[in-house]
Amino acid sequence: MAYSSLTMSSLLFSHIIPPILAFIGIILIATGIMDRKNRFTILGVVLFLIAGIMPFIILPFILG
Repeated sequence: MAYSSLTMSSLLFSHIIPPILAFIGIILIATGIMDRKNRFTILGVVLFLIAGIMPFIILPFILG
């Protein structure tokens, strides 16, 4: 069964990329706090926020 590119792209931007970015963000937050590196902490927070907001910004353009 072949899936359309619309289905694959919406799945990619709603269920695959955000959890990966959020996981990396949490790792950076934990590393930044434990090692007292503010850049890692800030980068982790920004990455986590991007992971949460990205589906609401990108998917309306993809789904029309």
